[in-house]
Amino acid sequence: MRSIGGLLAFLGIFAIVLSAVGRVPSYLFWIYNWGEAVAWGIKIGLIVVGGAMYLLGYDSDEQGDDE
Repeated sequence: MRSIGGLLAFLGIFAIVLSAVGRVPSYLFWIYNWGEAVAWGIKIGLIVVGGAMYLLGYDSDEQGDDE
């Protein structure tokens, strides 16, 4: 879970940085069909959901050896 969450958060931050310099990633170009506000919402949503998945996720190593 943590690796997927980290990847989603990274992609959201990466998309914001690239859009700030005028380069839209091809995998996110479709979100601009609904307008700039929706595109920002999706990018921020990627960061929030990814961050939550990263923070709430767990690794099997962290659970301990209770078996």
